[in-house]
This record gives sequence, C-alpha cells and structure tokens, in this order.
Amino acid sequence: MDFFLQQVFAGVASGAIYACLALALVMIYNTTGHINLAQGEMALISTCAAWSLMQAGVPYPLAFALTVAGSFLFGAAIEIVLIRRFADASALSLVVVFVGLLLALNAIAGWVWGYTIKTFPSPVEGLSTGTALIGAHSLYIVVVATAMLGLLFAFFRLTRTGLALRAAAMNPVSAKLSGVRVNRMLALGWGLAASIGAVAGMLIAPVVFLDPSMMLSVLLYGFAAALIGGLDNPGGAVVGGVLFGVVENLVGAYVIGNDLKLVFALATVVIVLLVRPQGLFGRTVVKRF
Repeated sequence: MDFFLQQVFAGVASGAIYACLALALVMIYNTTGHINLAQGEMALISTCAAWSLMQAGVPYPLAFALTVAGSFLFGAAIEIVLIRRFADASALSLVVVFVGLLLALNAIAGWVWGYTIKTFPSPVEGLSTGTALIGAHSLYIVVVATAMLGLLFAFFRLTRTGLALRAAAMNPVSAKLSGVRVNRMLALGWGLAASIGAVAGMLIAPVVFLDPSMMLSVLLYGFAAALIGGLDNPGGAVVGGVLFGVVENLVGAYVIGNDLKLVFALATVVIVLLVRPQGLFGRTVVKRF
C-alpha cells in the first residue's frame, strides 16, 4: 500500500509540471489556434538562463523571479517579432515556423550552454518531509505549481486585464470592436505562457538534469495532458495534467515499466485524438463551409 501511495504522490508532482506545460500550450492555442511546438525549448532556454544566474552567485529565489520575468519578456518578444508576422499565414506555414523555432532554440541552448548534462539545484535539497510517501522536492513542485495556477486563476477571473485576454482569445474581432487591444493581449498571452513554461522547466530540471534534450519528452507529456483536458479549456488542462501524471506513474510502476512511459504518452495522444479529440472538458466546435 505504501508503494502505491508513493507512486500516486509522485504522479501528482509530475502531473503538476505537466499541468503547467499543458496550460501554457492551451493559452497559445486559444490565442492563435495552433500548438506551440517550441514551448518546451522556450522553457529550456529559461531554465538554462536560471542555471547561469545561480552559477554566477545569484540566490535561488532571486534567480527564480528574474527568470520568470525575463521569460515573460522573451515570450512577448517572440510573438511581436516573429509570430505576428504570420498572423494571416496558412496552418502549414505556422507549423513550419514553430518547428523552425524549436530547432533554433535547441541549437542555441547547445551552443551557449553546451551538451553536457548539468545538475540543477533544488531549494529544498537535503530537507525531509518526515514521511517516505513524498520527497521534499516533489512537495515543493506541488506547492509552487498550485500557487502559480491559483494566481493565474485569480488573474483571469478577477482582473480586467485577465478578462480582456480571455475575450481576445475567444473572439478577437468582437474584442477589438469592444475596445480591447488584441495585439497587446496576444503578446501578453505569449509572455504568460513563456513564464509558466519557465516555472515548469525549473521545477523539473532537478529531477531530469539539465541538457538540451531535457524538455522534449516533458513537452509530449504536457501535450498529452492538454489533449486529455481539452485544448480550449485551461481548467481542463490542469486537471488533465494531474490525471495523466498519476495514471502514467501507476502504469509505469505496475504494467509497462519506466522505459516505455514515452510510448504510453504517444499512445494516449493517438487514442484521445481518435476517441474524443475535444478532450474530457473541451467543447465540440462545428464549422460551416
């Protein structure tokens, strides 16, 4: 029973990270209608920047805050400089842009920080939770991810800027007619998504270590979580992330082993697309031609 609970708690911790990435993917999808394939590499660049700050002697809390703020500016700049220029491009053109951005950021990470595996510090390293069911870093992941998701929920529900961002994502034309500066909201959405991804990267780096391929599999897990919850439902993405984290951990522990977890994630994506492409909490969209 203790082993089962350990796997559940570990799955919740992993699911919190998947939920963060899924939420970032959903935010970009709601504003552009496309999946940001470079979301993981954007998080990789942010995590490498945080590592450099800490190597330079910056304390972890300050490095964490600076990375989140810098990632916001980084994400907004990508939208303004690159993505906005393809606003009227075809879906295939945008896919090429996202793939190119992924490859470019991955190459930059390898060029600047190298391809050697690095250890990323945890602020709770050496601490104990007093129980064998959950480790200190896993508990830290859950606390930080929950706090961030709570702040985002409050931002979207209780602030005028959050309401404007939701309006711009749901119906840009109507939002513009209502006085909402849609372009500014799109940049804000990309900035927030980059900050969320940066938090996810800094949370997962102490577990998987830091190298240019760190976020490739994690992004796939986040994509599977977003599909399960629904690509048009931010709350569903969070629930899908936690649910997928728990199920993936239990299946890996009892059925397929840890080596086939990536295959399980791919199979989950295919099954969801075949059976319920809108996800558990998404809505079915009907278009007239």
